Amino acid sequence: MNIFVLVAGLVIIGAVLWDAFETVVLPRRVTRPFRLTRLFFRSTWLPWRRIARWLPSRRRETYLGFYGPLSLLFLLAFWAAGLVGGFALVQWAINPRWAARPGVIEDLYFSGSTFFTLGLSSLGTATPWAKLFTVIEAGTGFGFLALVIGYAPVIYQAFSRREVAVSLLDARAGSPPSAGELLRRHGYEGGLVALRELLHEWERWSAELLESHLSYPLLAYFRSQHSNQSWVAALATVLDASAVVMVGIECACQRQAELTFAIARHAVVDLAQVFSTPPRQPGFDRLPQAEFERLARHLDAAGLRLRDPAGAAHRLGELRRLYEPYVTALADFLVLDLPPWLPRQHRADNWQISAWDAKPAARARPIREDDHF
Repeated sequence: MNIFVLVAGLVIIGAVLWDAFETVVLPRRVTRPFRLTRLFFRSTWLPWRRIARWLPSRRRETYLGFYGPLSLLFLLAFWAAGLVGGFALVQWAINPRWAARPGVIEDLYFSGSTFFTLGLSSLGTATPWAKLFTVIEAGTGFGFLALVIGYAPVIYQAFSRREVAVSLLDARAGSPPSAGELLRRHGYEGGLVALRELLHEWERWSAELLESHLSYPLLAYFRSQHSNQSWVAALATVLDASAVVMVGIECACQRQAELTFAIARHAVVDLAQVFSTPPRQPGFDRLPQAEFERLARHLDAAGLRLRDPAGAAHRLGELRRLYEPYVTALADFLVLDLPPWLPRQHRADNWQISAWDAKPAARARPIREDDHF
């Protein structure tokens, strides 16, 4: 019995430490199907998401926004509880006859006191092996606390870098962002040069998103400040805009659009694999023929004429099939809205709205290319 408990305790300790190493230290995606961290998020996110679907839309976003920070705290507590329990089993197995400790509860108390380096318990008549594991647990607890202190700032720094670009998209592509509005707002003289620079910035943003969210998938659960913004919507908007430039607009930024499309599509496919969300078609066509024709008129009014609209619509459909199923799966899993291709009418940008405006949507207007800041 003692050997079985000892092996069980060592297995728990090893599994928790290895899982923490893969989650925090290892800078690459882990393909192993079973992981404690994946089990933790699956068992907590799915019921959390199910409850959110019953809430009103305004409360739903606030409720979902709590999950990311809370899951970070609960994940660390989950690891700590596993290590404390594992060391308690080891101590019970290697020295079960301590006169001062009547049973497992006392072992857990001694393990927790040692793990958090409180030193509130006495070893009494402990054997040398018990003393050795006590020292090991104290060192493990000290290292774990250092890991916690270093892990949280890394997560929030990566989140901040992601959200800066998402916020900058507000004045460039509307709220919520849309590919049609992003392109229209670059229809001024010299705007295509600015569009190429913007696509280059989003090529780098997509690469950083891929690297950070593969290393720390927890970041995907952190939501943006505004309910009509999200990293999934931003990524889909950039893919939509890059696809339109690739197939239909004559400009000098087509090559940059191809590069941005490639890395953005790479990011969305790999992230879909991380969260085990198989690609699926949207429940509705995001760009039916009538909407595409309206998109063509929208761009033409800004001086961005589509060449061969019929052929462009066909090629655009082929490109959309490369990424829309993955974006749809991610958005459904994370309870996020996909962006429209064209802006909703009479919808003001976030920067035009304040809490003191009586009727902000009616008093504000979308920005035009002749607006100056």
